[in-house]
Amino acid sequence: MGNLPAGSPEPADRAVAGRMAAAASAWLASLDRGQHRLAQRDGPRSDPEAEADRRRWHYTPTDHGGLTLGQQHPAQQSLAMQLVASGLSTAGYVTVSGVMGLENVLDRTEGFPRGAGHDRRRDPGRYYLRVFGEPGGAKPWGWRLGGHHVSLNNLVVDGRVVAVTPCFLGANPAASPLLGDGSFRLLGATEDLARELVRSLPPALAAQAVLLDRAPSDIVSRNRPQLPAGDEVEPGPDGTLELTARPIGLPGSELDGDRRELLRALVSAYTGRVPDGLGPSVDLDAVHLAWAGSTEPGRPHYYRLHGPRLLAEWDNTQSDGNHAHSVWRDPVSDFGADVLAGHRAAHHAG
Repeated sequence: MGNLPAGSPEPADRAVAGRMAAAASAWLASLDRGQHRLAQRDGPRSDPEAEADRRRWHYTPTDHGGLTLGQQHPAQQSLAMQLVASGLSTAGYVTVSGVMGLENVLDRTEGFPRGAGHDRRRDPGRYYLRVFGEPGGAKPWGWRLGGHHVSLNNLVVDGRVVAVTPCFLGANPAASPLLGDGSFRLLGATEDLARELVRSLPPALAAQAVLLDRAPSDIVSRNRPQLPAGDEVEPGPDGTLELTARPIGLPGSELDGDRRELLRALVSAYTGRVPDGLGPSVDLDAVHLAWAGSTEPGRPHYYRLHGPRLLAEWDNTQSDGNHAHSVWRDPVSDFGADVLAGHRAAHHAG
């Protein structure tokens, strides 16, 4: 890239990578030997098992791999959350923290059940953090935070953040009562912006956007490590709303004025999860909006935004439309697949 002119700000991908490396190193240095064995594995492509682990992600309350917050002392937990914060915008960090805190709400809703092998079935301390490789080293490295309704996946190559997807956030319950007749909706804007856009469409455009009157039961891409190529990737879990390599739905090129600004804000609800300057530049004209299910608030529904380097999915279908899932993916480079392939080729050429 060449040297920057004197006084030029450091590019976001390098500045964030530096903060990530410092935070990850500080956290790892605070751990004892037993904790360290859980917290760190070999770097990307260094070991097939470690690489398979890095590309394995979930959004259910299962073992995500790594050291849980509950297995750490308070000072270590603080260092762990500093690493998490390094890869998120302020709004992203607040939202992730809120999702983790919802485990307490869900615990009460379900009657504080005991989980098999755990003191608590719903536990805000059961979020797993793991570093892959050596932070700040010459080789690629990355880190992951995973737990119920959270999956953050970051990769650094040559001192630059090159991948931040898959990035999953969910909320159960999606809406909770607050004092004074208020409502706590962590992902409310991610739902409301899409609904406002769809309901604002004239009939001809709505016919392109609203594909089905029944929503699929979950995000269609599920937790695949990579989205396969081909025209028909996979039908939805109930045989509807196929996820295709060629986007379906209403293209952004058909929108102007306020509707185009709604689309821009909706895209930002996903790409704005990461620090300023780190999210991708998205061609709104090429982004397609597809909706399924009811457009009435509080009813089960699904939508997705799909473009060349963007797949954002939302579903709120479980618990009568009060259990939301949202994911931001890069159809080309989830987990930095294309960057790692290029890096490997460049370093093994000749």
